[in-house]
Amino acid sequence: MKQKNILTWAVSAIVYLGLVIGGYTVSASLDSNNDHTNTHEAKTTGKEEKESINEQSHNNNHTSQRSEGKDSRHSDHVAHSESEVVTNVEYEEGLIIIDVKDKNQNSPELEISHEKIMHLIIVSADLEDYYHLHPEEKGNGVYKLKFDLPENSYRAFVDIKPKNLAYQVSPVGLQVGKGHGEFKENPLKVDTNLTKTINKKTVELNTTKLGINKGVTLSFDTKGITPDPYLGALGHVVILDDKGEKFVHVHPTSEEQTQFETKFDKPGIYKVWGEFKFDGKVNSYPFVIEVK
Repeated sequence: MKQKNILTWAVSAIVYLGLVIGGYTVSASLDSNNDHTNTHEAKTTGKEEKESINEQSHNNNHTSQRSEGKDSRHSDHVAHSESEVVTNVEYEEGLIIIDVKDKNQNSPELEISHEKIMHLIIVSADLEDYYHLHPEEKGNGVYKLKFDLPENSYRAFVDIKPKNLAYQVSPVGLQVGKGHGEFKENPLKVDTNLTKTINKKTVELNTTKLGINKGVTLSFDTKGITPDPYLGALGHVVILDDKGEKFVHVHPTSEEQTQFETKFDKPGIYKVWGEFKFDGKVNSYPFVIEVK
């Protein structure tokens, strides 16, 4: 009987000890799971907060780029953001037709830039013929201008300022007539003489060192003759690379000087047209420069 009681007591003690150990293990496991859950939630929350901050930062940067892109596209060659506006240019029997639409096929509102709602630059495939035109709005995103273009292959650059939309000026192919060459890299020869005379008015181009990714100043000496006001400025400058792809429309740094500032992001040969108005007539002075 005594041995039976001892055995019963021993079994009870083992069972009790097992229950105590099991309970402690379950409790520790639950605490560990809670810690893991809390840690995972903290990490997830931190990740979500970081993603939210990054998303907000991206949105702010995108908005900033859109604003800066519209205002600064005249001063450098850098594309600020994806264009939200598409332009199409056609030519029909002496009539230039430009269609401007956003990605939803709506006609965007355009702001006035240098006294005009649209500046249309057209250059021939060999970069010899150059036209700076100003089509007029006809409604529903359509702009027109009567202008006789000689038969040739051209590229058109629609320089506009859409309200609250990103826009990057890019070349639009334009064919007038048939049998003309396509655009390709042109064998432009760098000018050794940067003095040009048109309609008995002489202009000389002087530049600071032509390097990449730094400010470059283009100064036009009009030989003591002050140009007439033209589109709210003393002059305008358009620059294209020898492929007719990179485009920049630059304006003077002040209202009193024929001095311009721009920036080049790639080395190469560029053609510069300086536009100045003398005696009521606009002259376009072409210069070929090399950026190293």
